[in-house]
Amino acid sequence: MTEFLSKSFYDTYLACRERDWGEALAAASGADVEQALRRVHLSFSDFLALLSPAAEAHLEPMAQKARALTLRYFGRTIQLYAPIYVSDYCENSCLYCSFSSRNRRKRKKLSLEEIDREAAFIAGTGLQHILLLTGESKKESPVGYLRDCVQVLRRHFSSVAIEVYPLSEEDYAGLVAEGVDGLTLYQETYDESLYRVLHPAGPKRNFRYRLEAPERGAAARMRQVNIGALLGLADWRREILMVGLHARYLQDRFPEVEIGASVPRLRPFAGAFQGSCEVGDRNIVQAILALRLFLPRLGIALSTREDSCFRDSLIPLGITRMSAGSCTSVGGYTVPDEAEDAFAQFEIADSRSIPEMMARLREKGYDPVLKDWIFGL
Repeated sequence: MTEFLSKSFYDTYLACRERDWGEALAAASGADVEQALRRVHLSFSDFLALLSPAAEAHLEPMAQKARALTLRYFGRTIQLYAPIYVSDYCENSCLYCSFSSRNRRKRKKLSLEEIDREAAFIAGTGLQHILLLTGESKKESPVGYLRDCVQVLRRHFSSVAIEVYPLSEEDYAGLVAEGVDGLTLYQETYDESLYRVLHPAGPKRNFRYRLEAPERGAAARMRQVNIGALLGLADWRREILMVGLHARYLQDRFPEVEIGASVPRLRPFAGAFQGSCEVGDRNIVQAILALRLFLPRLGIALSTREDSCFRDSLIPLGITRMSAGSCTSVGGYTVPDEAEDAFAQFEIADSRSIPEMMARLREKGYDPVLKDWIFGL
């Protein structure tokens, strides 16, 4: 896929869209998987074999190699972070999200004083990595508001990342100057036709603008860029195939940027939408293993969407970052969850506190990392 490196990722995407990946995945054999496991540097064809149905019979040798690669590149460390939701106003009508403009709920936006209180509470746990989230409303959460939020968070945390609506390269650069060093942005699904069905109205309907946002963030000198697809919306094998290709593209174009990926699954939310593509635990395992083997330097994040037992079992397989002590409602850290106007973007499945998470990591022989970056140095 190196022939696409001089173009935008959308050009790469268009070229890939013409391929019949379903047929290629079905055609991969056990011999193809074994050959991929013997290679030091994997090709895209090897990655495809590792995601194929044939690879399901080879998960144990895949896991053994993934463990070794993760230890080689990342050691026995897991970086912990927490999300902070500051606004749930949204202009999009995504079918799978509580924040959808279709949901007639009372909306909330934190003042800077409220953000400072939330930040102080989270920082009191020892965490130094924070992820700032908003609903996708440029009117209610303009770039100026985001900048003000970052200035508050910078007083409490050494690393501030954002997960907001897609921005221009200029706007990303402005936030980097204020202290933002990380960007998380999920494409949701890489199936453009399905994407338009799932996003019937709102600025998020622009598939290409969102697809190229991680590239703009990397060009704006973000230290870390994290991508992903929301598994359960479309065939998970094809989605992870595109996540891996997207991450490889970003690694090759921006070698100075830490590229990461997440494997979030659909979780219950305030709405009636049900994903049509089942994604089981073994599927998540295979996705993580394939990503790790294909991209040894890739950061892989795991959120509290998964329950505690499953998260613990995934740690040795390639995970490098985990959220902990999370709350997915606006002001949820310092305002009681039973407040009338509180509603979460999605239900979390792992409600362990930061100390509980740290203790569990140490029990498994891993070092929880609360701080690995100092802004300005």
